[in-house]
Amino acid sequence: MRDANIFAFRKAMPRMSWSPRNLYNLWRRSCGAEAEAINFTRSPKTLFQQRWISKALVRAYHGDFINEKIFKRWYLPDTLPDVRPRQHALSSNGDLDAFAGRTEQLERAKKRAYDEQKKGLAPVGSLMLAEVERRIDVFIFRCCFAHSVYEARRLVIHGSVLLNGKKHTDANTRLAPGDMISVDPVAIRFLQNPESSKAESEGEQPSDSEPKTESSDLSQSMPSAKPAPTKSSLTPFNLPPYASPFIFIPAYAEVSFPTCSAIYVRHPTARPGYSEIPTPYDADGEVIRLAWEWYSKMRPRTRSKSQMAREPENRRVGGH
Repeated sequence: MRDANIFAFRKAMPRMSWSPRNLYNLWRRSCGAEAEAINFTRSPKTLFQQRWISKALVRAYHGDFINEKIFKRWYLPDTLPDVRPRQHALSSNGDLDAFAGRTEQLERAKKRAYDEQKKGLAPVGSLMLAEVERRIDVFIFRCCFAHSVYEARRLVIHGSVLLNGKKHTDANTRLAPGDMISVDPVAIRFLQNPESSKAESEGEQPSDSEPKTESSDLSQSMPSAKPAPTKSSLTPFNLPPYASPFIFIPAYAEVSFPTCSAIYVRHPTARPGYSEIPTPYDADGEVIRLAWEWYSKMRPRTRSKSQMAREPENRRVGGH
């Protein structure tokens, strides 16, 4: 059982959950009173304290159920990709360029360099969390098949999830592009009507015996007919309270709610001005950068043979 104070207002640490308490903490960290606490532009805290706070906030949302030692050893990349633009040497001699017929090419190169400078660099700091997004329990939560990542882990462990058509009970598995997961519709709370149980309990209690006999006589006299499809007979999709402004599906997931399945299309990536890693913080902000600085200095550098044998399942393209 999870800690009862995991959604405590005192700490206000967002988690992977659609709980109303967690959504309130998410709002506080985004634009509420706690947003100024992570603005380190003019902060009296030391650089060590800033890195520690940023690391704690990032880990609270991205895999707080993963052991810290395991997270540092298996879920952190060695380096981040270099997205600095390459400097192309452009000739300043216009007559020579016109003679060589390179005027249009130079104009396109200058326009491309201007567009890249205007957009800025890609927020690659968020890619440090790409391995966490590959986990099957996190992917189920991203596809809106569970109210929280903790519930998604329970669905996997209890055998309610199929991976490529086979029952899978390891919640630590990292998916490969092309893997398909299927969830038992009975276990998905989004598809359950919360009022159905109340209606059934009320319908089971007859108010009088005489109306019950009259209704039975009428049902016997009326011919049986196939009921027409109504709006209530459709599959319900009930969002948790207050989740509407926050809920989303990432770009690397192809979800089919009629079949309760989803395909992990590709690994999440980043481009100038946009990151596919869902995070409550700025993908190129101080929190993500300081967290990477912390882990780049504190992560283990060696992996022994015994440690390699304990690596969580990491699926590759081709199903291996």
